Amino acid sequence: MLMKKLMPRVSFISNSEEETMLCAQRFAGQLKAGDIVLLQGDLGAGKTTFVKGLAQAFKVSVKKVNSPTFVLMNCYKGKLPIYHFDLYRLGNPKELDTLDFDNYFYGQGVSLIEWPERLGEHKPKKCYLVEFKHKGENHRAICISCPSKPQLKSSH
Repeated sequence: MLMKKLMPRVSFISNSEEETMLCAQRFAGQLKAGDIVLLQGDLGAGKTTFVKGLAQAFKVSVKKVNSPTFVLMNCYKGKLPIYHFDLYRLGNPKELDTLDFDNYFYGQGVSLIEWPERLGEHKPKKCYLVEFKHKGENHRAICISCPSKPQLKSSH
C-alpha cells in the first residue's frame, strides 16, 4: 500500500470498498490544512468511498459522508474540517463564480473535489490528484499523484 513518505506517484489495485477506504486512511496521514485533493474517475469508480476513508481518518463518522451532488459541497467537522465538493451536476464552470472558494481552498481544512475537470479557471495550482479506473466489478485501479499541477482530462 502507501509508504509512510508518499512518492510522487503511487498506483495500486483495490479489490473492495474496505481496501479503498484503508488506502484513503493511510493517504490522510499525508494531508494537512490547506491541502486540496482532486478525485477523478467515472461514476461508481470509488471517489465517494475514498472520501469516506479520508473522513474516518479525520475522526468523522462514515455515516455522515455522502456525495454532495445536488448541493455542490458538504462540510464535515473532524480533526480538520473536510470540504467535500461534487461538481458532477455543474453545467458551466462560471456557476462556481458565486462560491467563494478562497474560504475553502488553502484554508483551515482539506478540500476534496469530485469531478475536478469541471473547475475550469478555478482549478487549484497545487494539489494532489487521485485517479480511479474500473478494473472489474469489484476492482479499481487507484493512482495518487502528489503535489502537482495535474493535467486533467477534459469532460465529455
